[in-house]
Amino acid sequence: MSWSLLILLAIVVFMNRYMLLEPNIPLRLPKWFQQSLQYSAPCLLTAIATPIVFMDEQGSFRETLLNPYFLATILTIAIAYKIKHTLLTIFLSLACFYALVFWLP
Repeated sequence: MSWSLLILLAIVVFMNRYMLLEPNIPLRLPKWFQQSLQYSAPCLLTAIATPIVFMDEQGSFRETLLNPYFLATILTIAIAYKIKHTLLTIFLSLACFYALVFWLP
C-alpha cells in the first residue's frame, strides 16, 4: 500500500469523523443514527482485537485454554468491570498479560 493511499484514507476517515462529531458544524443527524454511532468504537476494537487474540503469526488458531492473549482478555474485561478506572485498568491488564506470557508456554 502506498503512502499516498494511506494519507488519502486517513483524510477520508478523519473528515467523516469530524463531520459527524463536531458540534459546531450545523449538520444534524437523526437521533437513531447518533445512538448507533455510539457502538462504532466497540465494534471497531472488536474487529481489530479478535484476530490478535485467536490467531498466531502464521494464521492458525491458538489453543483457547492456555492462550495468554485469551486469558489476558478475560482478565481485562473483569478488571474493567470491577475497577472502572481506565488508566489503572490499562496498567493492570498489561501486567497480567506480560505475566501470562512469561509463565505460560
